Amino acid sequence: MAKVGLIMGSKSDFDIVKESIDTLKFFGVECDVIVSSAHRTPEQTIEWTKSAKAKGISVIIAFAGAAAHLAGVVASKTNLPVVAVPIASTTLGGLDSLLSSVQMPGGIPVATMAIGKAGAKNAAIYACQIIALHDTLLYEKLELYRKEMADKIAKDNETLKSLID
Repeated sequence: MAKVGLIMGSKSDFDIVKESIDTLKFFGVECDVIVSSAHRTPEQTIEWTKSAKAKGISVIIAFAGAAAHLAGVVASKTNLPVVAVPIASTTLGGLDSLLSSVQMPGGIPVATMAIGKAGAKNAAIYACQIIALHDTLLYEKLELYRKEMADKIAKDNETLKSLID
């Protein structure tokens, strides 16, 4: 089975990263997790990135706060899909992270999610969608997940109607 690589710029990002880990586990997708900084440990970051495909990693999710450009550095060293999750770690509330991830030069794409936990969950689901292109079982799990979300909304709507009547 394909794996997703999760790279965070700092251990302090872990409670956001955990949202991706939990989501990947829910779908039965393995992950490889590392703390590595594009600026403080660039050699380690590049070495891990370059070896990702050989380790069975199909998609990389990069988590970084401030104006750190971890996802961009990772994307510059691999042809694997890279997804950025900006972290709100400064007084700018993650906007600096978001902009540094989304403003990639043409030719080095990085898919960028929302800031924080919602972005971490969506990054994991997006990684699963990429892997599901070649994994029928995972595709079916994603379809069931969407159906269960829709069913919950329908149930909530019925509950709301009963409260009003």
